[in-house]
Amino acid sequence: MYPRAVIVGRLEALRLHDDHLHAMALGSVVLCIGLWIRAKTVDQDERGNAERRAIFVGLWAPTLWQIGDALDLRRRRRFF
Repeated sequence: MYPRAVIVGRLEALRLHDDHLHAMALGSVVLCIGLWIRAKTVDQDERGNAERRAIFVGLWAPTLWQIGDALDLRRRRRFF
């Protein structure tokens, strides 16, 4: 397992900012809701798979948000 500083440093090297990851987290919530609404329009055989896909995408949001918070924390510590 990599230390947090290494992972956050690599993300900074890719020029990812906390705002980017927070926006992706919100986007994944919107995508999850869209997939869930679409799951209601498919037939019964495919509905379970479509709902599982929506739940899977919905799980991205907290992960992306926490990574964004880690980048934000590192940026704040650097300036203070």
